[in-house]
Amino acid sequence: MAIRPRKGTSARAWQRMLSGRRLDLLDPSPLDVEIEDIAHGLSRVARWNGQTSGGWAYSVAQHSLLVEGLVGRFRPRAPRAWRLAALLHDAPEYVIGDLITPFKAAVGLDYKALEARLQAAIHLRFGLPARPPKSAAALIKRADRAAAYLEATQLAGFSSVEGHRFFGRPRGLDELRLDAWPPTDAKNRFLSRFAELTTGL
Repeated sequence: MAIRPRKGTSARAWQRMLSGRRLDLLDPSPLDVEIEDIAHGLSRVARWNGQTSGGWAYSVAQHSLLVEGLVGRFRPRAPRAWRLAALLHDAPEYVIGDLITPFKAAVGLDYKALEARLQAAIHLRFGLPARPPKSAAALIKRADRAAAYLEATQLAGFSSVEGHRFFGRPRGLDELRLDAWPPTDAKNRFLSRFAELTTGL
């Protein structure tokens, strides 16, 4: 069942992409999803509302690559489909942005429903199930929380104590050091990894 705009609001609910696609945010079609649009958008969306150190914003594209890499680190034999799902785990943010967790909680269920519908369309576009298996989802969530800890403590000004309290403290990742990439680099690396993961799928 499609989500519909509230009475009195504009009927237009689509986003025009640079590819020329028009993605209906309330009832998205997989046919209107293009990986170039996703990579471009995510490379320009800042994690942590832009409150990170460095010469560039730390992008959702770079975060997505970190999460996918951590999935492979935590489970080296994870199926490529799971790794692709990890790379795309925040893909809806290419159109709806990256809301920080406290704001998502304030927005409530309407936001979650919109995000889930977009995620399902993206998954279907690239040959993944609309919802990944629970074991895959749990692994991706573990990697996402580990990435958040690293980002929080290295880029977003959190102490290790705060990071541990909010995100847990992953083990065996002390050697990983993060520096934000320019948007063009983040986009190109995202597209390159996507191509690697989808070859032969």
